[in-house]
Amino acid sequence: MPDRSDLDRVLAANRYCVLGTADQAGTPWVTPVFFAPLGPDQLCWVSSPASRHSQNIADWATIAITVFDSGVPVGQAEAAYFDAEATRTGPEQVEAALRALNARLPSDRQLTVSDLLPTGPMAVYQASFRRRYVLVRGGNPELRNVLDLTYEVG
Repeated sequence: MPDRSDLDRVLAANRYCVLGTADQAGTPWVTPVFFAPLGPDQLCWVSSPASRHSQNIADWATIAITVFDSGVPVGQAEAAYFDAEATRTGPEQVEAALRALNARLPSDRQLTVSDLLPTGPMAVYQASFRRRYVLVRGGNPELRNVLDLTYEVG
């Protein structure tokens, strides 16, 4: 059966996620962001607080996240999905987030505190997972599914 190791593998193998946010009127918006896992139940990214998705998060913290590799051939996709609550991180969480993000960046692209407000243009955000799902390809012998499906994992 699919489990958290499937999620961990997808998170480790990919550098971008798609955030699904909504404004106060419920108008959806999706955007890709570079991310890093931040422990087993969170991920983080940096964005401008003026961006549409950041403003949506400021108004409504509930988001959806998808992580997948869009470069694989059709029929070979793996994906992880999350229902989450997103927030701008507090000062006590910035160092851990920068460490996690920098571990995925080349040395000439490392982020520093000076990239963040008030001196820089960005802020650190984090998402705390509420529910987790993986893509299960059609024909899984354990689940006996004919078509692809999403399967909730603990």
